[in-house]
Amino acid sequence: MKHQNISITTDNGTDVLAQAPIIISASRATDIPAFYSDWFFRRLEKGYIRWRNPFSGQDSYVSFVNTRFIVFWSKNPSPLLPYLPMLEDRGIGYYIQFTLNNYEPDGLEPNVPPLAQRIDTFRRLVDTLGSGGVVWRFDPLILTDKINIDTLLEKIAHIADALVGHAEKLVFSFADINTYKKVSRNLRLSGINYREWDEESMREFALRLSTLNRDNWNLRLATCAERIDLSEYGIEHNRCIDLELISRLAPHDAILQNFLYNAKTDTGQRKACGCILSKDIGAYNTCPHGCLYCYANTSPTSAFLNYKKHLANSNLTIPD
Repeated sequence: MKHQNISITTDNGTDVLAQAPIIISASRATDIPAFYSDWFFRRLEKGYIRWRNPFSGQDSYVSFVNTRFIVFWSKNPSPLLPYLPMLEDRGIGYYIQFTLNNYEPDGLEPNVPPLAQRIDTFRRLVDTLGSGGVVWRFDPLILTDKINIDTLLEKIAHIADALVGHAEKLVFSFADINTYKKVSRNLRLSGINYREWDEESMREFALRLSTLNRDNWNLRLATCAERIDLSEYGIEHNRCIDLELISRLAPHDAILQNFLYNAKTDTGQRKACGCILSKDIGAYNTCPHGCLYCYANTSPTSAFLNYKKHLANSNLTIPD
């Protein structure tokens, strides 16, 4: 299954070929809701964006003419709130993957809003969209000389207690730092002494989280793009671009339902990823949250400089 290709006319009158996806991912590569909501909705009005492939460097175009659903990813989706009626007016469904971590004391996410503010944003979004419209992610789970399994479970419990009645699912992954040399470098330069997860520690965490969850919150638990099978602890493999959730949130969209009926796993993602086909429209090196574990930024400094470029001259693309 591939995205349809169509001909579009750009702002300067040039006819170009564009992908026209049914589902948009906004975005695994950067926090569009937090920093680029204005840009995104201006481009939605125009009908297309120009997107640069982060690996080949080639530009291509993405049209919104066929878009029926958008999955947003964010650590601070509050700026998105005023724009959501525009999607409803266009008949475009959506939900939000809300990464709500508790790393404030550890300096791992220096530019995210205070935790209490983010918890309040989560609750307000759920009150507006319903529980299925907002998915809680505690992602990634990081081990350091100051953060162990006990610490992580305390952090999760603090948030889970605050989200009772508002969250129905918790998605997490285990930080795989050595896979990304730039992440390892950024953590070392910031004085973070990390350590990798092994199967024994993963299973210990899973067992203890499952017990806490059963006794307190009754959330659905799921891992993101993890090969390890934790089903014996009641933990499933997640689909972040989730066929079942999209179908549940847009039951009367016949075009979307037909697409979902034939949807396949997105082969452009990691092997352990369960997401169905979508088109991600973000750009690497553009998120100024400054998270030290981020695989999408070469460094926090380069991402902040690109964000400043966007503020000075936002047009077709998030700056590369």
